Amino acid sequence: MEPINLDFPPYPWNRRTFLRSLGASGALALSGLGTIVETSDAAVRFYKEARYYRPIAEGVVRCLLCPRQCAIEKGERGFCRTRENRHGRLVSLVYGYPCTMHIDPIEKKPLFHFLPGGSAFSMATVGCNVRCLFCQNWEISQARPEDVKSYDLPPEKAAELAHSKQSDCIAYTYSEPVVSAEYLYDTATAAAELSVRNVMITNGYINAEPMRDLCRVLDAVKIDLKAFSNRFYYELVDGELQPVLDTLVILKAEGIWTEIVYLVIPGQNDSPDELKKMCKWVHAELGANTPVHFTRFHPQYRLKNLPSTPIASLRQAREIGLDCGLHFCYTGNIPGDAGEHTYCPSCNKVLIRRRGFIVLENHLKDGKCDACATSIPGVWH
Repeated sequence: MEPINLDFPPYPWNRRTFLRSLGASGALALSGLGTIVETSDAAVRFYKEARYYRPIAEGVVRCLLCPRQCAIEKGERGFCRTRENRHGRLVSLVYGYPCTMHIDPIEKKPLFHFLPGGSAFSMATVGCNVRCLFCQNWEISQARPEDVKSYDLPPEKAAELAHSKQSDCIAYTYSEPVVSAEYLYDTATAAAELSVRNVMITNGYINAEPMRDLCRVLDAVKIDLKAFSNRFYYELVDGELQPVLDTLVILKAEGIWTEIVYLVIPGQNDSPDELKKMCKWVHAELGANTPVHFTRFHPQYRLKNLPSTPIASLRQAREIGLDCGLHFCYTGNIPGDAGEHTYCPSCNKVLIRRRGFIVLENHLKDGKCDACATSIPGVWH
């Protein structure tokens, strides 16, 4: 379905807001990325009709993309601020309009078992369907489309741009790619035709049907599992835990390579009991070979009252995961720590040695340990 012009007024953009957004960890880095056509104040945007919604009353539609299932009246938007009811049809306000692009190492996502040392053409639109108090990219994730300057980049052009820069994959990241699901799907389809792979960096807060549809065009997914308690999701995320667990089970069933990041926040989700429950669930439902990254928290956004995570807490979390039978547990945001490396689960040899986002050594041979020939799960070629 082609984008439709619904006579929505052009978006003004606030220069101060845009300049502030440059400080986000997904900041604009267009130098060397090719020509990006800016949308001007005089332009009339085109909007894509959403794929996941249905009418529920006269002029009212229900969005079926994520577990919120917002009921949206004419002229109103859903919780994510990126989907609007225009004349009884739900449209995406961010289709084809990324606000930030960068070429990152794949380790930054982090994905440690997916093309190590590879490059990811990383892109994002504004918007998110949760409200994490600790969000590091809140300038774009919590913005409305009109608050941040964006660029006119249809799916085919985005795929061509990533291919021209010899990127190994496109990473849909920084904000929440669920809210731009139609754009992700079409861009990933175009990228696959150019032999560029696609990875989704997400909170996993999505309904089953759209997630299964996206699995048809994705090569890997990294899920931010915020905690293993509903209390945490209710109070710090404005969401629920179970839909995220359901998404992880779907990814396993669909055969999508999946890695989990668990941001360890002092006093909130770092109790040994909660960590043990989470690791046992991963082992039972997803398997021992699912990588879990225990990442260090730093105070930011609306959670500045807490201290950074003690390094000892991260190391303890990793040990809990290993004790629960998980083969690949990592520590994150502490460059130089031994928990950054990939070890053979059979002979314990360091197979991939890292420091931060840099791969220092890679001893895998055809996806196997070069010492004992144990197969190491992942996407290596």
